[in-house]
Amino acid sequence: MDLATDFPERFRPGTRVTWKRAGEEREIVVASARPHARRMLLRFEQVSGVDQARALCGGELFVPEAEAFRPPEGFHYAHEIRGWPCEDAAGNPLGEASELETTAAGPLLTVLAPGGKHVLVPFVEGIVVRVDRAARRIVLDPPGGLFEL
Repeated sequence: MDLATDFPERFRPGTRVTWKRAGEEREIVVASARPHARRMLLRFEQVSGVDQARALCGGELFVPEAEAFRPPEGFHYAHEIRGWPCEDAAGNPLGEASELETTAAGPLLTVLAPGGKHVLVPFVEGIVVRVDRAARRIVLDPPGGLFEL
């Protein structure tokens, strides 16, 4: 399984997860887990044999929101901030957060600006002034011209 979590330790025996793929969905329980290179090798209680394991290929695993690890200070889940309005320090709208991804160069926030343009904003201190969970908004101080390109 390729990791799309910053908390792989969550996969321990007994953990219930939801497997999803193109309209299919089922709950499965982790029987064992161990890291291997940059992946996790998982075995599930309901899956016995290679054919049943192959049937899960192409799917993704999810945990219920109520069971998600509380993010450390300064950490934000991509799904959490998706759709939040982004504005500058003066309150002027810049667009809406559409994606937050980790890249080799660091985290990037994709902002869907008015007019449908996607703007890639480095998600770093100095440019990201504040992520306000209570107000569900992001305040940015982007470099000059970033939203005009």
